[in-house]
Amino acid sequence: MKALLRFFGLADGGQSAAYAPPSHASTVVGAGMSVKGEIKGEGVVLVLGAFEGDIVLDGTLHVGPEARIDANITATAIVVAGSVRGNLSADTRVEIQATGSLTGSVRSGSFTAADGAVVKGDLWVEPPPAPVTP
Repeated sequence: MKALLRFFGLADGGQSAAYAPPSHASTVVGAGMSVKGEIKGEGVVLVLGAFEGDIVLDGTLHVGPEARIDANITATAIVVAGSVRGNLSADTRVEIQATGSLTGSVRSGSFTAADGAVVKGDLWVEPPPAPVTP
């Protein structure tokens, strides 16, 4: 079946696409940087270095392939290509890419983990409640 999907261009043949960081990140913790504390705000945040603390974000957090994060994270969406240790809470989605690893719990409306990703912990996936219309 996989060979048939590859034939039609619907499968990647076990090869994952390389991580491409977002070009529109409003905040970047660069490679080689080590930050301790709290990130709080809105927008797209890209972490390529190390971070320890708490992250509360009205936006998307991207964790680059060489990044190391030890934090509790609350965001609209979280994309992990590096290493994260902590509890994740996302309104829309949590995505662990093939190079990513997560140790901790996840609470989100959607969860995906690519082949090769490492995930250790608890997982709660439930769609957000529908808005109440009067």
